[in-house]
Parts: sequence; structure tokens; C-alpha cells
Amino acid sequence: MTREPTADETTDADALTRRRALAAAGGVALAGLAGCTALDVATGEEPAEFTAGTATVADATLSETGYGLNEVTENTQTREFDVAGSTREVRVTSKIAEYDKAVELFGERYQAAVFAVLATPRVEVLGQAFNPVGELSDQERAQLIVDRYEGVSNLERSSEYTTEILGTDADVVVYSGNGEIEGTGVSVELEFHVAEAVEAGDDYVIPLAAYPTVFGDGENVRRMLNGIEHEPASEDN
Repeated sequence: MTREPTADETTDADALTRRRALAAAGGVALAGLAGCTALDVATGEEPAEFTAGTATVADATLSETGYGLNEVTENTQTREFDVAGSTREVRVTSKIAEYDKAVELFGERYQAAVFAVLATPRVEVLGQAFNPVGELSDQERAQLIVDRYEGVSNLERSSEYTTEILGTDADVVVYSGNGEIEGTGVSVELEFHVAEAVEAGDDYVIPLAAYPTVFGDGENVRRMLNGIEHEPASEDN
């Protein structure tokens, strides 16, 4: 977590820090193609591109929960592999919408809680949907949001629940642990909410949330999950 920047203070380095863990998920999705022969990438000279739509949280939900949009970013991973003796390039673009809630400590405001929604494309392999992100374990998905904090330790699975995400009942696992608020040296107890992958048109959507336990933000996280909307990519992949 970082101190909430002003417009003048925001830098490219800050943006990279905010999304360092979540952006890696695009690479996870692409890595799953290694060794696969996909009918839709077996022919043609141009790169085969798969681009996700955008999953965001409804404005009405944001006003109820106190979260605000930080940014929506894209992460594109490229890989070349051999198909029938020819080299073909595949590009997979995931999109990440990140929301924050700030807290005041020592007279300054810091980004204390984060809610992120990852949308990654469904890649068709031999006519069947391939979902490498959905195949990650709960703990592997948790790591995508755990890495937003410093020195996280004692990570334990504490509970789970089911709630509606994009019209589907989805399982959400809650983890607890200890971590440090970056730049303050203050250690706090944290809660992490990790949802399973949900199908949304041609994409898979994975919501992730984290906040200091003292926030008691569990119900707000549930509202955020219920308020997720998905807009398909504007062009065919």
C-alpha cells in the first residue's frame, strides 16, 4: 500500500507498483498455451490476438462502499511457438480495474484497501475453452493480491462464502494474515477475499480484495462483488 498521491505526485513508477502482482496474471494465462495446438492459431501469418473486455464495478455500488476507481490498465503478453512446422505469435491482453479506499495515518492519507477485477480472455484450444487462470489454486490466486502488501506473513485460510458475481453464484475464500503498510512501518492484520473465476462472455473474470481487518469491510467487499459489470471487447478476437 502506498500513500495516496496527488495528481502531481503520480509517476509511472507508482503505477507499476500498484499493479505489479495483478499484471502477472496475463502471463499466467499465456503460459498455459505452451505445448498446445490451437486450431484458431494454427494458420495465418499475422499474430493471433486475444483481448479481454473490461470488468468494472457499478458507480452506484462505489458510492455505497466508499471505494473509488484508481485506474484501468492493460497487460499484454506475447509468446511465439511452433505449429505444424511454422512459428506463430500469440498475444493475450488482460484488463485490470483497480479500486482503492484511503485511510489517514500520522496526518497523511494512504491507500489502505484495494479491490481489483481481472478480466482475461478465454482461449479456444481445439474447440474447447481453456482457462489456465481458473485452474490456479485458491492460494495461488490469493498471491495476486497478497503481493500488494509488504512483509505478509501468517497467511491462513479463515472462512469462505458464496455470493453472486455477474449473475453466477461464486465461491469466495477469505484469508487472514499480517502485513506492513508501505512507507509507515506499521504492521496490521489483513483480510484477503479471493473469488473463483467466473465466465463472462468470451472472458473469465476474477475479483480480488484486501483491507486491514479493523476496517471490517467484508460486507462492502460483498457489495463490490455483487456490483461487478462486464463490457465485452469492442472487436472480435
